[in-house]
Amino acid sequence: MPDLPAAFLGAPIAHRALHDGNITRAENNFAAIDAAIAGGFAIEIDLQLSADGVAMVFHDYALSRLTLDAGAFALRKADDLANVRFKTGEIGIPPLARVLEHVAGRVPLLIEVKDQDGAMGPNVGALERAATAALSTYDGPVALMSFNPHSVAALAEVCPHLPRGLTTCDWTNGEAGMIPSALRPALRGIVDFDRVGASFISHQWSDLTAPRVRELKTAGAHILCWTIKSPEEEAQARQIADNITFEGYVPT
Repeated sequence: MPDLPAAFLGAPIAHRALHDGNITRAENNFAAIDAAIAGGFAIEIDLQLSADGVAMVFHDYALSRLTLDAGAFALRKADDLANVRFKTGEIGIPPLARVLEHVAGRVPLLIEVKDQDGAMGPNVGALERAATAALSTYDGPVALMSFNPHSVAALAEVCPHLPRGLTTCDWTNGEAGMIPSALRPALRGIVDFDRVGASFISHQWSDLTAPRVRELKTAGAHILCWTIKSPEEEAQARQIADNITFEGYVPT
């Protein structure tokens, strides 16, 4: 089980890179990535799979929130996505390989593999394999994670040498309704931590006092958290978390 590199326990982690609320720097894109690097921050990015099997750096399952296009991300090929115009004016959703080439190990990269099953189930694997292929020659500090334990288990199979973790929360928010109710207790209890060979969690910051989080910390797991939006939240989270993921302000 590879441990989370110490680099992830230092500088705060910019959520979807150091975007500015998608006004002039779109999340998960190069201007935000460059701003994070200039600030000396680690970077969290998200992965979705294009229709032709390329790992792409984008958070949403649909294009409409961030870009001038609409429709499902998964139905578009990589070359087509490269020409999509963001509402910020930026052009092109980048493939992971291009982002890796650009970052070139200058700051740590925390990569979240978005659930491709649709309900945290076992219909995964293609995105994990595509990400592993892109990362095959990358030697900068990197770690992978996912809300879906099946995805993290797939990562353990295809890239066992890379550190991996679970993205976790209390599953009481609005998005919980998209997850089958029968699965929520196990996800909330983080029962798959040992099974998938995780070395860390990135947990909802407002739920860091949950008994299971404290149990994992006592057992030696690294605790990251999301998404801190003020110095006051940061001060509270750091009482438990080893590091924070932030947006909407710049930590000092």
